[in-house]
Amino acid sequence: MLQLYAVPQFPEGVIFQQDGSPPHYGNIVREFLDTTFPQRWIGRGAVMALPPRSPDITSLDFYLWGYVKQHVYSERINDINHLKQRITDVIHSVTPDVLTRVCEELDYRLDVCRATNGAHIELR
Repeated sequence: MLQLYAVPQFPEGVIFQQDGSPPHYGNIVREFLDTTFPQRWIGRGAVMALPPRSPDITSLDFYLWGYVKQHVYSERINDINHLKQRITDVIHSVTPDVLTRVCEELDYRLDVCRATNGAHIELR
């Protein structure tokens, strides 16, 4: 999925963050990340010294979950099937332009982390 779907949509020079999940730590995955994002990926086994799973630099935490929640619950949910359909519809509504803005926000957040040498900060 990463290789065939996500990576082709990333802008040039993007920094990729990987979580510490055991399947994501496999040699084949780390080799792919080293080749695709040389010196530009964060996670267990990466060269970058930023901590994995920081909510300030995890786009799912600082963006996607809030976006999904806001849009899913913008209308009354009638039952579990309606909820599932709303979640699916909202996920499909994320456009490449939105992903570009998320990547730009991530770049800004990483710049702040570098400028503060990884110190504790509050980003909103």
